[in-house]
Amino acid sequence: MTRFLYSCLMWALAPLLWLKLQFRARREPVYGQAIAERFGYYGETAQTGALWIHAVSLGETRAIRSLVKALRLAHPDLRLLLTHGTATGRSEGVKLLRKGDVQAWLPWDTPAAVGRFLRHFQPRLGVLIDTEVWPNLSAVAQQQGIPLVLVNARLSERSWRKAHRWSALAKPAFSGLSAVWAQTEEDAKRLRSLGAPVNAVMGNLKFDAVPDPQLLATGQAWRNALTVRPVVLLAISREGEEAIFLQTLQQHPEYLQQAQWWIVPRHPQRFEEVADLLQASGLPWQRRSQGSAPPESGLVLGDSMGEMPLYYSVASVALLGGSFAPLGGQNLIEACACGCPVVMGPHTFNFEQAAQWAIDAQAGVRCTSMATAMAQALNIALDKPLQHKMAQAAQLFASSHQGAVAHSVTALAPWLD
Repeated sequence: MTRFLYSCLMWALAPLLWLKLQFRARREPVYGQAIAERFGYYGETAQTGALWIHAVSLGETRAIRSLVKALRLAHPDLRLLLTHGTATGRSEGVKLLRKGDVQAWLPWDTPAAVGRFLRHFQPRLGVLIDTEVWPNLSAVAQQQGIPLVLVNARLSERSWRKAHRWSALAKPAFSGLSAVWAQTEEDAKRLRSLGAPVNAVMGNLKFDAVPDPQLLATGQAWRNALTVRPVVLLAISREGEEAIFLQTLQQHPEYLQQAQWWIVPRHPQRFEEVADLLQASGLPWQRRSQGSAPPESGLVLGDSMGEMPLYYSVASVALLGGSFAPLGGQNLIEACACGCPVVMGPHTFNFEQAAQWAIDAQAGVRCTSMATAMAQALNIALDKPLQHKMAQAAQLFASSHQGAVAHSVTALAPWLD
C-alpha cells in the first residue's frame, strides 16, 4: 500500500518534472535533450543484454571511469548502457562510450516508466552507484527478473535516519537488491539495518580515479610560474559559501597581498552567479576562461569544466566546498590524489570516513568556519615545509586506499562471464 501511494505521488508530480526540465534547459541545454526518456519512452530498438550502469551525476560518472576501463579489459565484448539524472553526468558520460554502447536518462520512478525502460533495454545486470536506490526501480527490476546491485554503496547517518522514517519504502527497495558492496564498515552496518544484502566492504571507487596527467602538468607549470604568491583554492564551492569567502577577503585585504585566491563553483550554471558576486565585491578579479596563461589577478574564477586536476595542482592548498554549509562536503579524494592538502569545514558527512582518514594521515585539517579555514589555509600555503609535508601525505593517503575497482570487477564477474 505504501509503494502504491508513493507511485501515485510520483505520477502526480510528473508534469512538474517536465516543467522543471524545460526551465533548466534554458541555462543547461542538455536538460532539454530526449525528455521523453525521462518518462520511459525510447526511440530505436535497443540491443538487449548490455551491462547497465547508473551514474546519476558528475561525481558518480567520474568515479566509474576506472571501473568501466577495468571491466572492458576483463570483458572485451562488453556493451554498456549508461544512464544519468543530471546534465553534467550525461555530458561527462559521453567520454566513456564506445561503439555499441548506449546512453539514456534514467526514467522518473513510476512503475510504468521504469517498466518501459527495463523492457526496452533488457539489461543483463543493473549496477547502481553510491546511493541511487529507488522503490519502483527495485520492485520492477525484481518483477522482470533483472538483477540489480549497488556498488560503492554509501549511506550517511543523516540519510540513514531519513530512510528509517520511510522504512516502509526503503526496506523493500534495499532488500530487493541482488547484492551490495559498501564503501566502509559504517555504511555496511547502516545498509544492513535496512535489509540490504551487503556482501562485502570494498572501499571507495574514487580512490582508484587517476587524475589527467596533462592537466596535472599544466597546473604544475602554472604553479612554477606563479613564484610571488601561492594559490589557495576554494574547490567545488556550493551556494552561500562564495559570499562568506569574499566577505572574509574584504575584511582581510592583506590576504590578497599574500596569496592568490581561486574559486571553482560546483555547478557550471552558477558561474555567472558567482561572477556577479565577484563583481559586486569590488575586489579585482578575472576569469580562468579569459586566457590560457596563469592568471595574474589576486582573485580568480575557475569557470571551466573538467579541469579540477589543473586547479588542484596549481594550488598549494584547497578549501573543501560543500563542507562550510550543511551540504556534506565534496570529493576530497581527488584533491589528495593531485597532491593538494585539504582544509575542510564541519560538514563532511558525504565523505565521513575519508575525511577522518585524511585528517589522521595529516593530509587535511578541519575548521569550524570559513574564516578560520581561510586563515589556516593561508598559513599552510605560506609555510613551504608544512605544505610540502602535507602534499606528500595527501598523495600517500589517496594511493593507500586504492583497490575498490579490482574488487568490484571480481564481484561483478558472475553476471558478466
